Parts: sequence; structure tokens; C-alpha cells
Amino acid sequence: AAMASPAVSPDSSSHEALSSVNSAPACSPTSDSENLSPDELELLAKLEEQNRLLEADSKSMRSMNGSRRNSGSSLVSSSSASSNLSHLEEDTWILWGRIVNEWDEWRKKKEKLLKELIRKGIPHHFRAIVWQLLCSATDMPVKNQYSELLKMSSPCEKLIRRDIARTYPEHEFFKGQDSLGQEVLFNVMKAYSLVDREVGYCQGSAFIVGLLLMQMPEEEAFCVFVRLMQEYRLRELFKPSMAELGLCIYQFEYMLQEQLPELNIHFRSQSFLTSMYASSWFLTLFLTTFPLPVATRVFDIFMYEGLEIVFRVGMALLQFNQAELVQLDMEGMSQYFQKVIPHQFDSCPDKLILRAFQVKYNPKKMKSRLEKEYAAIKNKEMEEQIEIKRLRTENRLLKQRIETLEKESAALADRLIQVASKIAIFLFSA
Repeated sequence: AAMASPAVSPDSSSHEALSSVNSAPACSPTSDSENLSPDELELLAKLEEQNRLLEADSKSMRSMNGSRRNSGSSLVSSSSASSNLSHLEEDTWILWGRIVNEWDEWRKKKEKLLKELIRKGIPHHFRAIVWQLLCSATDMPVKNQYSELLKMSSPCEKLIRRDIARTYPEHEFFKGQDSLGQEVLFNVMKAYSLVDREVGYCQGSAFIVGLLLMQMPEEEAFCVFVRLMQEYRLRELFKPSMAELGLCIYQFEYMLQEQLPELNIHFRSQSFLTSMYASSWFLTLFLTTFPLPVATRVFDIFMYEGLEIVFRVGMALLQFNQAELVQLDMEGMSQYFQKVIPHQFDSCPDKLILRAFQVKYNPKKMKSRLEKEYAAIKNKEMEEQIEIKRLRTENRLLKQRIETLEKESAALADRLIQVASKIAIFLFSA
């Protein structure tokens, strides 16, 4: 497979791509439509129609004071739409077989339809191969090293063993200390800690590897994980300094301030820091937030479009819950993030994805302006720390000098007393 970049269409935002799908008439001419067959054009039209139905349905959803919203509702409102959906699923299933067989052509010439299909969810049985194709992990030389890496010992083994049992504790595959899931998860984490000694093992990354292992054998999961770390900003997120996480939080705070100012003021008034709820979103890509069926849909998109989807989904959740959150104090908000937010889209993950792509996201601003701003802040902090260190060192040296002078002064005083005593004795005896 050709080398895949995690960020697709760098010069146009994904928001614009989906907006054009939502608003354009079915089968409107697009940059790739000339490369689509009549069947594919028809499927694209069906996807556009389904997006419109979902958007209309989504607008009718309203808050129920923290309870599940429309938990019994189907994806789309009318029975005719539901019947169309079953045909769409069947067509999509057949189409994915073709996509896998003609992968290079689809990546180069049918990007718009491929992007739409991934946003609608990759069918379960295709995920293993499609994820590998999306990140170009199918022919990696590191795969041949895997069995050798397992024979070696890693300084991170104790840490990895400690965390394995906490990774998907309710999932059948990972239940029990001797389960196959825990064994292969340990293997992949240990192998990675040996090929990347700077990062070694970082808490949270096991959830990503665990998801990969639910779809594919351990050697393949290892290769995909290596690629994700190298090409998708994950390695930067998991480095011991976690500087990239700081940048992501800074960028997310900017979006919050710009798009939800009222909620931002409320969070600040309650000292409810962005890192308190958003750190796990970035580090585990929502795998510790949502149930697996919803989190896996987000992960599908991450595999094609990179970390942008985390910003989009995070903002969509805050927009959706703003009315409730502004009424809660810090403790109430913490509970709300833990108990209510994770299950709001259990029955309708499509609505979450749709809302995420309605969020305003400016990749150029995120990249150029905010990265520079954050780097400048960090440099200033570093300079201040260096200055503080210098002043502390200077202060310590001054203290030492004062102590030395005090000792010298005391010694001199003793000497003067001794001299004075001798003079007094001499005078007295004379």
C-alpha cells in the first residue's frame, strides 16, 4: 500500500468536506465524481440523503437533565428511511470488499467517497485490514523483529504487568490474569518499549493496543501501533515530558474560548481545568470515555484523519451538554463527565459523528498560530525557570558568603577580646 498520511486534504478542512456533502444536491459534481461508477455515485447520493435525515433528526434532540437522550430512537426517523438504510448497509458491505482489493486506486482517485464511508463506520470484519492499509502497516520490516523482541527483557515489564489488568477489565478477551488477551497485550507493549526506549511504556497506550488486538493478531497490532506512534502525533503525546499533550490542551482551550465562551467562563469560575476532563480524550482517543461500539467509530476516523477528530468530538460533547454543565459546580461536573456523557450516543453514534463535523475547526490556525503561541509560552516559562534557578544559585552563594563573613567576624571578635584581655592584664600587672 502507498504511504498513508494521517491527515487527509491538508489544504481544506474536513469540516468543509462534510459541509459540502450535507448541503450539495445529490451527485453534485465533485473533484472525484468523474472517477466514480454509477453505482458509487448512487451510494454517495444515499449517504448524502442519510446525512440530511440524521441532521434533521439531530436537531430535534434536546437535553433530558442528564438522562439518555432519545435512547430508543432509530438512526433515522421514518420507516422508509430505515429500509433504505438496510440496503445501504448491504451495498456498503459489498463495496468494502472492492475497496480493499483496489486500495491504491481508492486512496488516489476516490478520496471523497472513501472518507464518507469511513465516517459512516468501517464494517467490523474489514477493520483489521483497512486499519493496516490506512496507516501503511502491511509490509513493515519491524514485524520480522517481533519474535526476537519477545525473547528480550524490558525495564518497563513491572509497570506493564501492573496496568494490564486495568485495561478493559470487563471485556471477555482481557478478563483474568492468564487470559490470552492479557498475554498478547503484555507482549505488544513490551516489544514497543524495546524498539522505542525514549518513550518506553506510557499509561493509556495499552487501551489503543487492546483495541487493535480485538481486531487482529499481535504481530499486526504491533506494526499498526508502531505506525500510529510514528505518524499520528501519538509518540509526542506519550513522551515522558508530555509536551504535546500540553499543546493539545492549549489548542482545545482556544476552541472552547472562541466557540463556547459562556461555558469557558463557568469552567474557570469553578477552577475546572481542561486537563481534568480532556487529557484522557487525547491519550486514549475516547477509548476510556465511550463504550467500545462508539469509541471504535471515532477510532475509524482517527485512522484516516488523525487527531483532528478528537478536537471535533470533544467540542461536540461540550456543545451538546453546555446547558446542563453551566448549572453544575466542580463536583457535579466531574460526575457528569464520568456518568452521563459516556452514554449519550450509545444508540446513535452517527449523530455524534455528524455533530463533530459541524464543529468549526481551522487546521491552519491550529498548526501555525497556536503552535507558535504555545512554543513561545513554553520558551518564556523555560527562560523564567532558568532565571529563577540563576537567582536561587546567586542567593545560595550570597548566603554562603554571609555565613563566611559572619564566621570571620565572630573569629575577629574573639581575637579582639583576647587581645583586649591581654592588654588589660598587662596594664593591671604594670
